Amino acid sequence: MTDSQVTPSFRLAYVPGVTPTKWVRIWNERLPDVPLTLVAVSPGEACELLRDRGADAGFVRLPVDGTDLSAIPLYAETTVVVIPKDHVVAAVDEVSPDDLADEIVLHPLDDTLDWESGLPGHPANERPDTTADAIELVAAGVGVLIVPQSLARLHHRKDLTYRPLAEAPESRVALSWPEDATTDLVEDFIGIVRGRTVNSSRGRSQSAAPTADQSKYKTPDKGGPRRKPAPGKPAGKTGTTGKAGKTGKPGKTGKSARSGWGGASKGGKRGKPRR
Repeated sequence: MTDSQVTPSFRLAYVPGVTPTKWVRIWNERLPDVPLTLVAVSPGEACELLRDRGADAGFVRLPVDGTDLSAIPLYAETTVVVIPKDHVVAAVDEVSPDDLADEIVLHPLDDTLDWESGLPGHPANERPDTTADAIELVAAGVGVLIVPQSLARLHHRKDLTYRPLAEAPESRVALSWPEDATTDLVEDFIGIVRGRTVNSSRGRSQSAAPTADQSKYKTPDKGGPRRKPAPGKPAGKTGTTGKAGKTGKPGKTGKSARSGWGGASKGGKRGKPRR
């Protein structure tokens, strides 16, 4: 099979917390003949997966490692602290770093928040391997956890809740792809993510040529043939014209459809014939 005969496909990676459902749906509507495959990847492995061509593009968390990957920042997430439902700070709408001064704050190895000034509270003796492991420790009453809001929702438990954390670093989500592999399909997906419409002039898959024969919809020239009349309607200004100028209705001197010329007077009644 030659390269031209290979069925095109698109592989999209995404890190935990990102929900690509909306963009995948639009892709399937616009490019139904190009299957899109989702590839789940951890934040620490996302960039390497793109470099190894394990995916054509991916939703990652910034910063992107290296200069060989292109990235379009999309949005920043609210940072929250995950706590047991009966925790004292669950009574407030927003938590400050000072509220966590006496707490053990878990710091998983897959954390993507940039803590340049250090985490609030006290560090645990060991760092959990993953955010999921840290959630289990929070449920066990070992400590609290600070994560992007989407991860708190992803790992939701009935015995846990979360509150926004003020003065905390934010996690930013971006669309990234190998810089030297900006294919036509990657451009199509960029257009979808950026909200370009299907008729956008920058959309690669949209051709300048019309998709249907538009010649039959063109307005004819003045010297061209006239439009054919609809069935049941006269072709020209023929027939008796009444006072209102409408075709097919008799005027004042016209012939009545029932009584001939000068028909019965208005409001007249029919009587029995005389003997």
